[in-house]
Amino acid sequence: MNELLGKLYKAVELGKADKKSPYPPQLKGEDGAYEITTKALESEISPKDILELALIPAMDTVGKKFSENKIYVPHMLMSARAMGAAMLQLKPFFASGEIKTKGTFIIGTVKGDLHDIGKNLIAMTVEGCGWSVVDLGVDVPSERYIEAAKSNPGAVVALSALLTTTMVNMGEIVANIKAVLPDTFIFIGGAPVNDDFCKKIGADAFSSDPQGVVERLNKIAS
Repeated sequence: MNELLGKLYKAVELGKADKKSPYPPQLKGEDGAYEITTKALESEISPKDILELALIPAMDTVGKKFSENKIYVPHMLMSARAMGAAMLQLKPFFASGEIKTKGTFIIGTVKGDLHDIGKNLIAMTVEGCGWSVVDLGVDVPSERYIEAAKSNPGAVVALSALLTTTMVNMGEIVANIKAVLPDTFIFIGGAPVNDDFCKKIGADAFSSDPQGVVERLNKIAS
């Protein structure tokens, strides 16, 4: 692997967003993902290679470690933040079509729920794996999911909830989306959600962690 791509991989894996970031301690004062991506582009490394040879493999490693309980949410969030810092510089290449996305992923926390840490973690991880992400925010009703899905034909929709009192809204939202756009693939996730609930409300997939979402998305894209 190119030296800069190797450094970028390490920065994302360890959660070093930029040079000013004090974390992780072993990289204090060194360039982070933002600066390394800048240097990679200046060195004429293609945006596609930056994404496919550094960012996606790094987030894949982080996701697997998280699934295996080798790292926890704070580390995952730092890695996602570092990946986001690199992605800021790649977004113009997505917009120009130089980098092709795998698809569009629409995500929001369902109506009545204002929690967003899990949603943000999924969104950043999925974006780092080459998908275009439409983040609808929190307290999202059926109408906004449907509007976003209509504006992005073929997009995958994801519903997040943290509370047992708001997870019940998922059933209504899934039913409303399917009534208008029956072929829409719908993910659900969140602390109180499980596979049985997913089947009960007619959603297409459930995942308890970002890596599970990414693995299922990659199957959809293949």
